[in-house]
Amino acid sequence: MSIQLGKLCSCIIQQHFGDVVRMVADDLFSGVAKTLPMIVKSCELTKSEVCKAIAILLKFSLARHQPNKAGTATEYILEYEKVLMILRYPRYVHLIQTKYGHESAILTEELLRAGCQTASCIILKATAISDAKGKDTITKFREKFSDLVAKNFFIRAPEPKPVDQNTDLLALEYEDPKLFQMPELDLRKLLDLQEKKTTKAPDEGIHWLINLEKFHLDFRDTIMISSVERLIDPTAAECFKHLLQLMYTKTKPWEKVSNPISMAELKQLCEKKSDNLELLKFLDQYVAVTESLNYLSKFGDMGGGQYTVNMKTIFEQLTWNCIENIITEKYGSKAARIFRVIRLKKYIEQENIQKEAMIPAKEAKQLTYKLLEENFLQIQAFRKPGGGNAGAPKSFFLFYVNQMQIVSMLLEICYKSLYNSITRSTHDKTVNKRLIEKSQRLDSIVEAMKERGESEDYIAEIQETLTPPEKEILLKVKIRVKSLYSAEIGIDETIFLLKLYQQYQGK
Repeated sequence: MSIQLGKLCSCIIQQHFGDVVRMVADDLFSGVAKTLPMIVKSCELTKSEVCKAIAILLKFSLARHQPNKAGTATEYILEYEKVLMILRYPRYVHLIQTKYGHESAILTEELLRAGCQTASCIILKATAISDAKGKDTITKFREKFSDLVAKNFFIRAPEPKPVDQNTDLLALEYEDPKLFQMPELDLRKLLDLQEKKTTKAPDEGIHWLINLEKFHLDFRDTIMISSVERLIDPTAAECFKHLLQLMYTKTKPWEKVSNPISMAELKQLCEKKSDNLELLKFLDQYVAVTESLNYLSKFGDMGGGQYTVNMKTIFEQLTWNCIENIITEKYGSKAARIFRVIRLKKYIEQENIQKEAMIPAKEAKQLTYKLLEENFLQIQAFRKPGGGNAGAPKSFFLFYVNQMQIVSMLLEICYKSLYNSITRSTHDKTVNKRLIEKSQRLDSIVEAMKERGESEDYIAEIQETLTPPEKEILLKVKIRVKSLYSAEIGIDETIFLLKLYQQYQGK
């Protein structure tokens, strides 16, 4: 945990939940785990306010609770990694929209808004905001919800269970057999609930959460498939996609290296699911080329050859590429070449860098020390007995690269950039709030006038109430906010890649 991460979490929580929840989250971030009296004392809020804030954090899985070591009280811990994932919510909805359609995206968005909710409540909320109403719509949303549960995008919330018989303390427990078990949702009961003929839901007490792990697996696979497409071609990417599908049937999703996959199995799957004749004809060659990138390793010769998917190696390579791209953008291609030389040589003296990188001595020295200053390089001093009359020990210095340290540094930079971007965007919206609201009111009035069939001249006259200078300011604000939002998406993708690298290195 760092200062930049704390500021970013604080900014995100304030933006989505307000000042009181932010104060409680900041207090939890500053301590490893705190009990309710400790939070009330340090936040200087009323007990009621703190309880409500903690309830919100728990509902959205941004905090968790557990008994303390003594077993005398419940302590609360902030899940700061999940706070950052709030920025990823639009990407989750977009993924579902792309893969499973509009109705599934509405369900996902409603569950994200609710944090933790019953299936019947989410289905009825989705039906209420849908264009179509009635029995068929509820049936469709019920089927879509079941489909998302079956595909593991929605997961049951853990149930609080007593720690033991002698205490009131509760601990959250997942019931593995029921994680993705859809409850019975009778259509008649759902209709009665919608028409307010009853207040009792058919699935009362069974709550659902977004299964973040499933979304992240999808993002991870997309990164790998896209990289294969860039390095080779779309057919090779399709081949790798089928390899990943086979991998999931044999290996736990987050393992460093998959269990062996035979060419015979891959060929059968490609023949069954692909219409790409080029892939079927040159499957062996595509696997061989993918292996040459170190994405695959040959394990044996059974079944036409067996291969393993090297997750750790893949994300190590992608992280190196990310670091080199950042250096190229900040310091130029020559600096990236020097960095690459030092990385490949592992340890190298200053005099040898200019020769290997083929850069003039003065420029090579300047760029090397610039990278050293910015912590992209490290230096190690060695002493050895020297010759000569004095017999004094001689020192020499070797440059090297510490990838883990660079990744940690880049994550800090990403947190700071995200914080600055969100703060700037919020500032622009606040300063121009009156103008933005005026524009929105005007748009709704014009839309209503068009529906009533008003004349074009009258509509144009109403639109002129927004003056040219106001329109210019509004346009600039919209462009800046849109640009900042795009930057936030790009930074979040970088954070996701760097976190995956840390995860695989730490396994």
